[in-house]
Amino acid sequence: MACHHKNSHHKLDLEDSSKKLVLVGNPNVGKSIFFNYLTGIYVAVSNYPGTTLDITKGRYQDFTVLDTPGVYGVSSFNDEEIVARDVIMAADIVVNVVDAVHLERDLFLTQQIIDMGIPVIIALNMMDEAEKNGLSIDIDRLSSELGVPVIPTTAVSGKGLSELKASLNRARVGESIFEKHNGLTEKLAKMNEETASTRDALLILEGDPHLADRYRLKPMNFREEIYRIRRKRVDQIIDNVVSDLNDGKGVKATLSRMMVNPVTGVPLLLITLYILYQLIGVFIAQTVVGLTEEVFFLEIYEPFIRSLVSRVIPAASFTSKLLIGEFGILTMAVTYVFGLLLPLVIGFYFFLSILEDSGYMPRIAALVDRTLTSLGLNGRAIIPMLLGFGCVTMATITTRLLGSKRERIIAIFLLGLAIPCSAQLGVIVGLISPLGLKYFMIYVFVLVLVYVLSGTFLNKVLPGKSTDLLIDLPPLRIPRFGNVLNKTRIKSFAFIKEAGPIFVLGAVIITVLQETGILIYIQELVAPITIGWLRLPPEVATAFVMGIIRRDFGAAGLNSLAMTPSQTTVALITITLFVPCIAAMMIMVKERNWKEATAIWFGSWFTAFIVGGLVALFI
Repeated sequence: MACHHKNSHHKLDLEDSSKKLVLVGNPNVGKSIFFNYLTGIYVAVSNYPGTTLDITKGRYQDFTVLDTPGVYGVSSFNDEEIVARDVIMAADIVVNVVDAVHLERDLFLTQQIIDMGIPVIIALNMMDEAEKNGLSIDIDRLSSELGVPVIPTTAVSGKGLSELKASLNRARVGESIFEKHNGLTEKLAKMNEETASTRDALLILEGDPHLADRYRLKPMNFREEIYRIRRKRVDQIIDNVVSDLNDGKGVKATLSRMMVNPVTGVPLLLITLYILYQLIGVFIAQTVVGLTEEVFFLEIYEPFIRSLVSRVIPAASFTSKLLIGEFGILTMAVTYVFGLLLPLVIGFYFFLSILEDSGYMPRIAALVDRTLTSLGLNGRAIIPMLLGFGCVTMATITTRLLGSKRERIIAIFLLGLAIPCSAQLGVIVGLISPLGLKYFMIYVFVLVLVYVLSGTFLNKVLPGKSTDLLIDLPPLRIPRFGNVLNKTRIKSFAFIKEAGPIFVLGAVIITVLQETGILIYIQELVAPITIGWLRLPPEVATAFVMGIIRRDFGAAGLNSLAMTPSQTTVALITITLFVPCIAAMMIMVKERNWKEATAIWFGSWFTAFIVGGLVALFI
């Protein structure tokens, strides 16, 4: 029986007496497939750091199997590494999944685990990719150099998995770098006397403050020396075991270089975004949603549910209006979630999963690094920014991966201000696409301008500077259709679970506001802004109220209003820049604090109305 364990405070439930088999590896090396093979649980694979923070546990024979977040080293620099460190420290056996294509990168982590004195067996994965890239690896020599078993695998096709399972009892402690460096050996032995644990002693020597504090010791400052020796050792191993048969002249290597070269990379990125627009903005937003929302839900479902409910509940009653009224739970909420938003969300996650599984996403990060640096960020910020087009709440959580506090503040503000989530974006595209290219370009231009000016302003006024981009480029590969569909299904289902209850709550709140007259009062209160400044119908105030509950809920509220193309464009720009939804606001408070979150919230509010009014003056 396997289960999922939430790990929000880096304290793992590892008190059972069973032996611990821990899967460890860099990001995107395929650990989840090995976990599934050993335990029978499927774990969604994602190229985005931050999506596997929860530790997944399962059983295999007498082992408790634990899957760790992808990390580049055992340390405590960020949340992933703290979580991975705690699990690795409890391991009886480590199955280290290594990417054969990036052996030089991955073996640094391998050597660190070996230095900790933990029994290791290596799954040398993606051997098919290595062969396609012209790499020849001497498996026996690699095993001899490291002092641990090495099993070649191609996990996606199942090759080598049974051999790995049969070889688990061969895991052993490998060749430590300390065996050939007397000075380091003495330091480690001395620290071992203080801790009675080689694992703890090594990490304290490397400067881990958390472990040092646990023993009431001062963290040592030998990290640079140890890392230098470890890197030299890995380089020697690579020289001895790896041969490059085509020296990076393959088609994939050429395409990879084109993706990160601005001259060719920018056109490729623009083509990708154009395809995204055609798929989601044209085909799904107009053709598919036209069928699901207008035909199925508005023409078939809503008349049916109104007729059904009216048989048992008087049409004029409050309960009837709550269930099947203009903003009813069973009418508007259901139609918006399943008829309007779900097809768009499915389309977005399908496209995003293709970008993830193909290895293109990190190349986008490398491509836009210089541009984002001018906004006080680096290329890694493209990850939460692109995630923001899926869900701003989720993207806000991943900003913790950025290198400094100022970067996180800038990223969170820009996410809340100028990045529409997938559900909101779907509604926006559905509304603006019929208006023609002119209004679409105005919308995009204004948002990009606000994004750039806001980021530049924050970069100037906040102290410090952006950190450098350190990111590895996984091999390009053709996405596996089954995996793409599975990830799309999982994320779309998660959207329904999250959005459904909030839409129900929103329907209740809006109905109550409407029935009590508060909605009209709010409309009158903000009339000087909506009518006088934004030049919009007074009913737009309802959409703003709905937008506080949920951003896409607000955008969807514009759907039934009769407006000119200019008014629609102004309304969409304003609703996009408007305050983040309550869920995103709560995450902002969690990730930052009430003071910073409130400043971001009101800053978005102020910016939205100022920009919306200025646009209304000129179009």
